[in-house]
Amino acid sequence: MHSVEVTGDAYEVGRALGEAGAHAFHGIVVHLERFRALKRTWSGSDRLAALAAAARDAFPEHLREIEGIADGAGADFDDIFLWNCRGDVPGGGDQSHAEDAGCTTVMISACGNEPAIIAHNEDDQAELDGHCFLARVRPFHGIGFTSFCSPGLLPGHTFAFNDAGLVQTINHIRPRDQVVGIPRHIIARAVLASADLDTALEVVGRRDRASGFHHNLGQAGRATLLSVEAPASVCVVHRVTDVAVHSNHLVFAECADIPQEVADSSASRQRRGEALISAGALEGRDALVVLGDCAQADLPICRKRRCGSDPGYTLATAVFAVAGDRVDWWVHAHPLEAPVAGGAWQRAGATAGT
Repeated sequence: MHSVEVTGDAYEVGRALGEAGAHAFHGIVVHLERFRALKRTWSGSDRLAALAAAARDAFPEHLREIEGIADGAGADFDDIFLWNCRGDVPGGGDQSHAEDAGCTTVMISACGNEPAIIAHNEDDQAELDGHCFLARVRPFHGIGFTSFCSPGLLPGHTFAFNDAGLVQTINHIRPRDQVVGIPRHIIARAVLASADLDTALEVVGRRDRASGFHHNLGQAGRATLLSVEAPASVCVVHRVTDVAVHSNHLVFAECADIPQEVADSSASRQRRGEALISAGALEGRDALVVLGDCAQADLPICRKRRCGSDPGYTLATAVFAVAGDRVDWWVHAHPLEAPVAGGAWQRAGATAGT
């Protein structure tokens, strides 16, 4: 898997990320119907300008990263910013093409000496396979992080961990409660700049968000994993005390009254994941048993194929083992194959091997 190392101020970080994804942005993204649908309806709109103003007021450094991505990719800022707002506008690219986006996350709480596990299938369109990359980012100001990145998009909306031992994976959701506010990709990026879970929750729970994601969060030294449904109108935090699975729609009872789009794939993956958990598939604490499941042939959890009625595709799978003073991580091209990247983050001053 291609990887890049980036350092600099916010603009320089963004520019390097834009350069890394430039070829794919111009060769693939601008031709996707999701992107074209956004352009037709929202390019140059007052709504888009208001989203940019909200982002600039709340997190100017992350908007500056988007400016850098645009310049690095050789693209118009409005196009890059619009692509980062694809879930923040009614009927936007991630709403009108609901089956294309995806992701499934499995969370397993810590038990005795066993670390907590956050494991994640990153799903998107098959056209992007091989064109995403891992970025190790060391900004001049703020907390460094490692993130899976998609061409033209801010880090943070896929799977990532930062140098405070904070892990985040994101599941796309499709509620219909979008408002003018801070775009959700900006929120997800701001979580990566958080020093601890409490700060991350403050970011995710802001009342001035335009829309939202489902955030899966954990941190070295914190015993509990958090599963957070955060559409624009509410933020609901559940503590994972055993095991949990989440696909791409709101499932918490507290969110039952929020109108949403539920794609067939998301419903199938959620049902199958819950069934596997009920049947004891995670008793061995191997989340890849669930993330690699293809039993529902037409709408599988692992979407690593280019056939059938499901247009989504599993681009990569990540596993994070979150312990008291370290995070071990692995990235797989396929959840049932050997990892293609990985490493360990360890808290400064911790004894190696503990």
